[in-house]
Amino acid sequence: MKKEQGGANEEERGASASQMIDARIKELDDWRGETLARVRTLIRQADPDVVEEWKWRVPVWSHDGIICTGETYKQVVKLTFAQGAALQDPSGLFNASLEGNTRRAIDLHEGDTFDENALKALILAAVAFNTSRRAKP
Repeated sequence: MKKEQGGANEEERGASASQMIDARIKELDDWRGETLARVRTLIRQADPDVVEEWKWRVPVWSHDGIICTGETYKQVVKLTFAQGAALQDPSGLFNASLEGNTRRAIDLHEGDTFDENALKALILAAVAFNTSRRAKP
């Protein structure tokens, strides 16, 4: 985040997480911004009750726990699912961080296409997983 006058950045000035995600998408101004915006739309469509957060300088989508983060790098937009190893992925969207016991990720490169319905299904599976964990006494 760029520091503003007096050394305060957006986070410190109290900008909402949604505003910070909007700013990040606008700041990217290329295929990464377009991809992040599209993924954000799909997440919101899949789970209208999703909560947008800004942690670790990246967008985070949560519902009874973290669903996924949306990191942007020079050549990839990475969606990291916090509990991805516990989720069924019949469409094979997970293509990164496959060796871990907890997280799984989807790396999206410029020009990549992906099954949007399969992504929505993964979002719903993550919500169901988080909700089931919260329900236990």
